[in-house]
Amino acid sequence: MHALLKFTQFVSKTFALWVLLFALLAFLSPETFLWLRQYIPYLLGIVMFGMGITLTFNDFSEVAKHPKAVIVGVVGQFVIMPSIAFVLAKALNLPDDLAAGVILVGSCPGGTSSNVMTYLARGNTALSVACTTISTLLAPLLTPVIFYVLASQWIEINASAMFISVLEMVLFPIFLGLVIRALFKKQMSQISQTMPLVSVIAIVLILAAVVAGSKDKIIDSGLLIFGVVVLHNCLGYLIGFIAAKLLKLNNYDSKAIAIEVGMQNSGLGAALATAHLNPIAAVPSAVFSFWHNVSGPILANYFSTLKNGNEEENK
Repeated sequence: MHALLKFTQFVSKTFALWVLLFALLAFLSPETFLWLRQYIPYLLGIVMFGMGITLTFNDFSEVAKHPKAVIVGVVGQFVIMPSIAFVLAKALNLPDDLAAGVILVGSCPGGTSSNVMTYLARGNTALSVACTTISTLLAPLLTPVIFYVLASQWIEINASAMFISVLEMVLFPIFLGLVIRALFKKQMSQISQTMPLVSVIAIVLILAAVVAGSKDKIIDSGLLIFGVVVLHNCLGYLIGFIAAKLLKLNNYDSKAIAIEVGMQNSGLGAALATAHLNPIAAVPSAVFSFWHNVSGPILANYFSTLKNGNEEENK
């Protein structure tokens, strides 16, 4: 078990490298990974199930302790990132399917990687976990609604079908994980420590499947997609941090908010795009999955140099 935990830590720390490796393999040999496309919803379900069995009631205590910070984080997640995506799509006159894909990943909840990055940034990790959890639980309603409102001018959207998909791929697996943890608490406490490894494998396979299925489109517009994703992600960090400071949050909380806003559940974006949209719409989510695991550690390293203040340092 000890060896497995060490391997899990190694894989988690080198997540960006695995993402890059498998994206490259899928690009060079797409036929090797194409068969995975039909399993993308199930792979995402595994990630969400892992989140479910690692959740405890303590993860929700931050909501009661610091409701303002949690509200800022969750509202920022569902306002800032979709708004940036919409502005970029309009300003850069993106093709319809790419515009929809960028807005879709912007409409997704926060990604679990944000919790690790917040810890490395010496920010409020408990706040990050609470924001990720709440935004994920709200995703079945808010993600389809926000996406429909902002992207319906580009493509036809079946918001009700997307709502059902998010319930199946996100809420049901999380609920199942919570139930199993409650029933087998002792066993799950050990197993949950290895779930980051399972999540990394699942997300990497989702990415590989999307890249394999969209190789031609990536060749046609790869630089454009990459540039848009970098802008989207970095503006999310910046505006998230500025918003937190304007609302009088300290550095300890503002770091968590900035990272939470900027990092998305891109696996959900890829799964929804694959299920409901043109395959090219899944590419921004795939690129986001790689890029935010590169930008996240860089930002966390910078944030770690910002002083939190004595009160927060002792938490």
